[in-house]
Amino acid sequence: MSTKDIQQLIDFISQSGLDEVNIETTDLKISVKRYGQGAPIAPVAPAAPVVAVPAVAAPVASTPTAAAAPAVSAPKADTSNYITIKSPMIGTFYRSANPESPMFVEVGDSVTEGKVVCIIEAMKLFNEIESEVSGRIVKILVENATPVEYDQPLFLVEPI
Repeated sequence: MSTKDIQQLIDFISQSGLDEVNIETTDLKISVKRYGQGAPIAPVAPAAPVVAVPAVAAPVASTPTAAAAPAVSAPKADTSNYITIKSPMIGTFYRSANPESPMFVEVGDSVTEGKVVCIIEAMKLFNEIESEVSGRIVKILVENATPVEYDQPLFLVEPI
């Protein structure tokens, strides 16, 4: 089962309303559990190679503050001409190959189509994420070494 198949399975489960799904084949055993507050998944007993898949939780509403509301709505009008590079999978976002390496991109850097902009670790696999557009990095929307969701915006790019 490929990472893309697992992502599609997670998306299906999140839309179906099921709280728990277990799938077992001769090569693989997957257990997906969803909790309202995003609690971690219980480990699966290994029978074969084990794949732990993060649960897709419903968004948790945060308490809005008067100061935060205007700051969030103002940049949205400015970003209409920018292209968003989004996460193609669930995983952990890394801006460099390792802690000693320089960041792949910084704000203001020019990127071309196919240039690696970050790495997303999913199930102990490190996936290089390449830019699909040419332009200049305007904003980095995710902190280094933080979890990201499927289709979550990672970078804003001003097209050239």
